[in-house]
Amino acid sequence: MKESDKNLENLIDKMMAENTLQSPSADFTSNLMSQILVAEKAKIKPYKPLISTSTWIFIGLAVMLLVVYNVLFAGAENNVKIGKTYTDKIAAIFSGIHISKNILYAFLIVPIMMLIQIGVLKNYFDKKYQM
Repeated sequence: MKESDKNLENLIDKMMAENTLQSPSADFTSNLMSQILVAEKAKIKPYKPLISTSTWIFIGLAVMLLVVYNVLFAGAENNVKIGKTYTDKIAAIFSGIHISKNILYAFLIVPIMMLIQIGVLKNYFDKKYQM
């Protein structure tokens, strides 16, 4: 056994002496870093909001026009009659429904809590994925 181990060791030593160490090219690091930067730039998508600024402006203007119209023309006789008939119909539809205080509180508190949670989650993800 010892003879074969010595032969094996001699063979390995001979092979190691024949082969030289390979080294990378001089600009290996710069080439690798440039490829990494190109790959990273390809992954990043620019932030684009779901609702554009022009859409928010349009929604704001529409709401403002609705409020102004309601304030200016609420005293007109035609609008009062039309509004009263619709109000009476809506009141007649919902007059038989009785809502407990617990349900009413739930309907009031849940949307507020959802808005708070949306704000907190948006802040969290903005910090996590900031550029």
